[in-house]
Amino acid sequence: QLQLVESGGGLVQAGGSLKLSCAASGFTFGDYPMAWFRQAPGKEREGVSSISHNGENGNYADPVKGRFTISIDSAKGALYLQMKNLNREDTAVYYCARTYAPYMPWRLSEAFYTDWGQGTQVTVSS
Repeated sequence: QLQLVESGGGLVQAGGSLKLSCAASGFTFGDYPMAWFRQAPGKEREGVSSISHNGENGNYADPVKGRFTISIDSAKGALYLQMKNLNREDTAVYYCARTYAPYMPWRLSEAFYTDWGQGTQVTVSS
């Protein structure tokens, strides 16, 4: 049974850092591109970052470029998002997601992802 479980969210002051984790199980982790999405109150869910199945390539949404870093540990079946220099606009529920098929392009488009975690809340205070 496929499971994606996020952790690491919390309350942080503007300018601070957080590292999100997503523990994956129930599938061959190293075969699938993964991604982080987020949804702020009153807004649609948006892509944050995606990574190729082997971890060698990543995409970032413009608002997070230079501040966030996506990575994987295939041995652990884990996806990470290191977030630095956080601002209030980063406040959202963050979700990890898996593509619907293995070895797909690691595009940052929700249409490619069909399996989702339950989300972890990130709140940035000023």
